[in-house]
Amino acid sequence: MTAPAFAPETEERLALARQVADAVLFEGYVLYPYRASAAKNRLRWQFGVLVPPAWGAECEEHDFQHTECLMEPRAEADLAVEVRFLHARRRTVQRALPDGGFETVPELHLDDRVLVPWDEGAEERVELVAPVAQLTGDGIEFPFRKPAVDDTEPVLDATGRTVGRLVRRSAEVTGVVRLSASELDGPYRVLRLTAVVENTTPWTPPEGRAADRDAALPHSLVATHLLMALSNGSFLSMTDPPEWAKGAVADCRNLHTWPVLAGEPGRADLVLSSPIILEDHPAIAPESLGALYDATEIDEILALRTAALTDAEKREARGTDARAAAVIDLADSMPAEVLERLHGAVRGLREITGEPDGFPDEFGVTRPDTPWWDPASDAGFDPEQDRVMVDGRPVGRGSRVELRPGLRHTDAQDLFLQGRTATVEAVLHDVDGAVHLAVTVDGDPGADIRREQGRYLYFQPDEVVVPEDPR
Repeated sequence: MTAPAFAPETEERLALARQVADAVLFEGYVLYPYRASAAKNRLRWQFGVLVPPAWGAECEEHDFQHTECLMEPRAEADLAVEVRFLHARRRTVQRALPDGGFETVPELHLDDRVLVPWDEGAEERVELVAPVAQLTGDGIEFPFRKPAVDDTEPVLDATGRTVGRLVRRSAEVTGVVRLSASELDGPYRVLRLTAVVENTTPWTPPEGRAADRDAALPHSLVATHLLMALSNGSFLSMTDPPEWAKGAVADCRNLHTWPVLAGEPGRADLVLSSPIILEDHPAIAPESLGALYDATEIDEILALRTAALTDAEKREARGTDARAAAVIDLADSMPAEVLERLHGAVRGLREITGEPDGFPDEFGVTRPDTPWWDPASDAGFDPEQDRVMVDGRPVGRGSRVELRPGLRHTDAQDLFLQGRTATVEAVLHDVDGAVHLAVTVDGDPGADIRREQGRYLYFQPDEVVVPEDPR
């Protein structure tokens, strides 16, 4: 086992995956409106926080992540592992005194920003490479240490005069990476890979004072996640494994993290194990021009809202953090044509073949060629006359069906309707091309009112069956 710089080909593969990994690393780092004073920026870093063991024993957060996945390594394969996390650096603000000294202040006003105390996150990496052959049996352990940091940065005004300084301090953190592998029974050579990242920092809460999360954060590994790459071989998808591997995948234990295939689509030699659940081969939208750190929102909305902040709010955001300042500058300088790209995107097209007057969908309904956004497209549909094929039989208004909503479980209340019969009131099409059956449940005392108001329940054709006696 070694901890050298990765080989060029490995580094190239990891570089693509780091685009998504960076989104994981900085998810929730600073939230709109990007000011330290905002209520939702006072409880920070919600994902992948590995706290010191002494603190983890007193709270619901954890001091480790446990990843298990399946891999098919070839001869003499190496496993490259990169642990990534943020190391909290506590920043205080000091004002320059006439005698040359400094005093700590709650804020420092400059022409373009207001500096305030803040916890910055410094990216840390732990890299190691191990031959897969060494992982069997007891496996290997790789302890790591990130030292404390104590530095200062002068604060200058517009004339270049020193008006204060920023003091940053971080605590030492230590941890360990444990890797092991075991071969599974079966006709294929498949190994279950186990990767554990643990915070071993010996910090304990001060005596006589109740511990709080704020005190533990400088001793924590924040937004912790793993990148793992095979030099020769492949991983199996944990979300869509081959049929023969489904049982082994179900037996894997993943605690506080989840592994997905990463990197270029179609390749399976790289895994991202993330505290945020992702799909295989996640990617950053090409329309996104920069990190906005608030991924629960839509880029367009965030950009518009950020550009609409008052000058005073923008000054405070710029003084909160360099990354928050970059978001403000991005929103202020975004050209209109770039903003328009965030309004929507077509991710895929399908080729339409057949007669010029339309083509049948999967349920036998002929659709017109007129685009959905053209008002003339409505002429091609008639909710009261259209029919769809269910179990080889046409179903339309007046048909009786039996509800089987268990396929999707999209609405918990639908499960109460399992097996109930219903009457189809209309066949509807949405702008995405999906077919929906508007129904009223037989025996519902409010069915007449629903019909009068047009308030139906909606199911797709594969969520219903035609009863043996459709009368």
